Amino acid sequence: MPPEELLFLCGGLVLLAGGAELLVRGAARLAAIAGISPLVIGLTVVAYGTSAPELAVSLESSLAGQADIALGNVVGSGIFNVLFILGLCAVILPLRVAQQLVWLDIPLMIGASVLMFMMGLDGRISRMDGVILFAGAALYTIFAIRHGRNETPEVKQEYSHEYGAKMAGISRAWPVQLVFIACGLAMLVFGARWLVFGAVAIAKGFGLSELVIGLTIIAAGTSLPEVATSVIASVRGERDIAVGNVVGSNIFNILMVIGLSSIISPAGINVAQAALTFDIPVMIAVSLACAPIFFSGHVIERWEGGVFLLYYAAYTTYLILNANDHDSLPAFSAIMLEFVMPLTLLTLAIAYVRYAAKLPGQAA
Repeated sequence: MPPEELLFLCGGLVLLAGGAELLVRGAARLAAIAGISPLVIGLTVVAYGTSAPELAVSLESSLAGQADIALGNVVGSGIFNVLFILGLCAVILPLRVAQQLVWLDIPLMIGASVLMFMMGLDGRISRMDGVILFAGAALYTIFAIRHGRNETPEVKQEYSHEYGAKMAGISRAWPVQLVFIACGLAMLVFGARWLVFGAVAIAKGFGLSELVIGLTIIAAGTSLPEVATSVIASVRGERDIAVGNVVGSNIFNILMVIGLSSIISPAGINVAQAALTFDIPVMIAVSLACAPIFFSGHVIERWEGGVFLLYYAAYTTYLILNANDHDSLPAFSAIMLEFVMPLTLLTLAIAYVRYAAKLPGQAA
């Protein structure tokens, strides 16, 4: 692999991470200057800003006619966000969720994943599909802001501590924040261009498909802001922010990123058969896996976080083995399908039943 291609890849990742940081910082401070509450800043400006790399890369790849990267980036990020980021955060500190919006966002995340799958059954997500997804993103934003006002005082205090305290001593000069935003956007544009160029070159060099590259390297790279935000929040004990950032980002990626990408692409976004038969169903399954965990006590324990991390490692291993048509692929698939997945589902089911059995006593 030529070193310049690796430099483009690494340089693109650095620019994307730095650009997202500048964009979020400038936009959040500008919102604070305008008098917007810390809770709304966290639910909208920060949540959407951390997804800016996914948006930049998917738009760039759509314009370049590389739909597999655009789709793989969003699908891979959705899988990475839940399995890796939430898994890592739960291992650091069990995630007990109090934020009401998160409970409602889980069904929305599942619904958005299923909707994208259904739209892609004909082999592409058309411009009209993109308009529907984009409208859904706008409605979700309005819903998040309105419902956020009904959050508990504890959740509002958590967001105020994280974002309100940071904004208290900032410069009131809004032109400075506009410069941050402009610089962040410029870095995102060039970072996306470099990352897509380097990733495509590497995919060709190793004989990998653009879909696999989008699902792995690009998905993980564009999710770096979510990693930083959620892990830092978890270490600080701000668990609602850690979880809300991941779930909100997944919804935004499907509705806004795929929506805009399909709108600007003349033919929409082509959906590869491999994505329909495996990767998108995995993303839906990952979203569904959150439901019993959040609803049975609103908590992700350390062992559940460990299971998430193991599944992400297994998913990535499968992609690599499948891409290289490795001899060990059949044995690996058999172990996952016949032993690991049934055992995990059984364990989660037992945990949920035990929780449900305690409900009558708790109510009394």
